[in-house]
Amino acid sequence: MRRLTLVLSLFALLSILAVGTSPRAFARSAVLQGQRVETQDVCGTAAVGQVRCLAQMVLNPQVLPHNAAGVSGFGPGDLQSAYNLPSATAGQGQTVAIVDAYDDPNAESDLAVYRSQFNLPPCTTDNGCFKKVDENGGTNYPPQDSGWDGEISLDLDMVSAICPNCHILLVEASSANFSDLAASVNTAAKLGANAISNSYGGNEDSSETTYASAYDHPGIAITASTGDSGYGTAAPSVFSTVIAVGGTSLYQDSSSSRGWSEQAWSEGGSGCSQYIAKPSWQTDSGCSMRTVADVAAVADPNTGVAVYDSVPDQGQSGWMVFGGTSVSSPIIASVYALAGNAQSLNIDGASYIYSHTSDLNNITTGSNGDCGNYLCNAGPGYNGPTGWGTPNGVGAF
Repeated sequence: MRRLTLVLSLFALLSILAVGTSPRAFARSAVLQGQRVETQDVCGTAAVGQVRCLAQMVLNPQVLPHNAAGVSGFGPGDLQSAYNLPSATAGQGQTVAIVDAYDDPNAESDLAVYRSQFNLPPCTTDNGCFKKVDENGGTNYPPQDSGWDGEISLDLDMVSAICPNCHILLVEASSANFSDLAASVNTAAKLGANAISNSYGGNEDSSETTYASAYDHPGIAITASTGDSGYGTAAPSVFSTVIAVGGTSLYQDSSSSRGWSEQAWSEGGSGCSQYIAKPSWQTDSGCSMRTVADVAAVADPNTGVAVYDSVPDQGQSGWMVFGGTSVSSPIIASVYALAGNAQSLNIDGASYIYSHTSDLNNITTGSNGDCGNYLCNAGPGYNGPTGWGTPNGVGAF
């Protein structure tokens, strides 16, 4: 059995560095099978009214034992196998939108390297598969930022891994202000996206409800990352019209009939919203407000995914390994695209998942905090860190 065991997780405060327009907030490390894995948040802390991207970059990916096609990290075949997905046969005619802040000038060329490495069909502007716009739908792109640049590469690669037949729409917000990201979601919806992924979050505050309507587009599956700071909530994942996506640690496991096993990732977000009312389709008894997460996918950087990004960040460029709930959000958005049901079912939030829980891998182990109950501890049935579980095919979507 090939199984990775997380022995120690340690957070260390790092001096804030100015790189592009985003300071770096935290370095992290863990010991994995005797090897110390060093990771770095690629975006800094978020001020009130702002969000931060939730990608974590592995600084020494060579110590990770899992790899695909000669590069470290899980690749498309691994993810498709782990989640039993019809990626080779579904997704035609679907568009997955990625909403991020700032510009990645190499987005299309980096995407081409990733898809070529894993023998995926080309996705280019010329063949109509790829489109990049600013937050208003034009070509007045914002400034570049090295942190968000890595986030964009991660998001585009995850859509490619899960739904290689999908079209990809990249919408670049002018800044990390919540108002610009919300405007970009509206633009993605206007331009015909079937699913919209948001791999970012900010601390909850009373102003968040101002932007909730931008994340309400019935017939479009809108996913959002729950956060990477352990037990606690983040907007926009708390909005009731959003599918809140938590994180897991994913292991190859020959002792399992599935061939894989998962547990709740210790740093994924979950909990009870402070300001958003509980939707009618959510019935857990330990939270009177909106509870997150609804569903989950791999997020632990120690079981991270391969990403190609040519823009240097923290001295690295090229093939990298990323984690964070920034991984799980585009994965789930792309699973919705594989299912192709968002418009016909008038998807508006996660209610469909809650009535199709048998089509998910229930995650019963792991924790992201010490709350003492299901809001931070995985277990049978619904739990905060992983919701109802991870995809087992597309039946729950």
